[in-house]
Order: sequence, then C-alpha cells, then structure tokens
Amino acid sequence: MKLNEMTKAELELLSHCDIAALLLKENKKPMNTPALFKKICSLLEYSEDEYTNNIGNFYASLTTDKRFILLDSADWDLRDNHSIKISIDDKDDDDIDYEEELEEDEIEEEDTDEVDVEEPIDDEELDVDDDNDLDDLTIVDEEEMEE
Repeated sequence: MKLNEMTKAELELLSHCDIAALLLKENKKPMNTPALFKKICSLLEYSEDEYTNNIGNFYASLTTDKRFILLDSADWDLRDNHSIKISIDDKDDDDIDYEEELEEDEIEEEDTDEVDVEEPIDDEELDVDDDNDLDDLTIVDEEEMEE
C-alpha cells in the first residue's frame, strides 16, 4: 500500500523509520535527514515545533536501524538498494616468502638443542647469613601497645 493511500490513523501506527523506509522505497532515490523527516511530518500533520523536537531522535533511529545506510553525500537510502563488491585477490598469498619463516623456525630449534647445564651453587657463593634475625624481635601485648 502506498503512503498517500494510507490514512493518518494507519500512519500513526507505524514508526518514523517504517514510514521513512516506505518513502525511500516509493521515491527510489536517497534523501537527507531533514527532507525525509519533513515529509514524514507532513504526512503525520506535525507542527514545526514537533519537527524540531523530534528530528534528533529520528536521526538516532536511522543510524541504529539496519535497513538504512548513510551515503557519502549525507543522504539516507535503503541498504537493499546498495551492494558491496568483495574481491579477493589470491595472488597476494603467493608473495609470502616461506624461506624467511623457515629460517626463524630453524633458529628456534637450534636454541633448544643446546642446553646449558649450570653447576649447583654452594651456600658460600650465595653468602647465606645463618644468624637468626628473629632473635632481635620482642613480643608486645595489646596493653603495652596502648601505653
């Protein structure tokens, strides 16, 4: 059903984004945010104040609705009207130099083949202090702490 054939009551049951989608589908050309919302406001018989107060919410709705796409020209259009061409160039994969990768792997393998075994360390080398440091500590009661 075309928008012009719908009654105001029927239009009020639709969201602004639904009406915008119908408008873009019927017009078959992209529209910018103000022009699109002006058209919606005229269909719903909104005042200028209602237009001003709601255009920000309308824009936010368009940005989150997956049916719409914002073009480089700052116009909105239906995503279905645009396709993305994806091309995969296989010849770039052939340019990888596998010899470099192998050399890095060989270097890692060489490092793991040589194992350095260190001799055990004596206590004399560590300069271990056998004196008990706890001998200098004293125990304090809570009563002594309060004083």
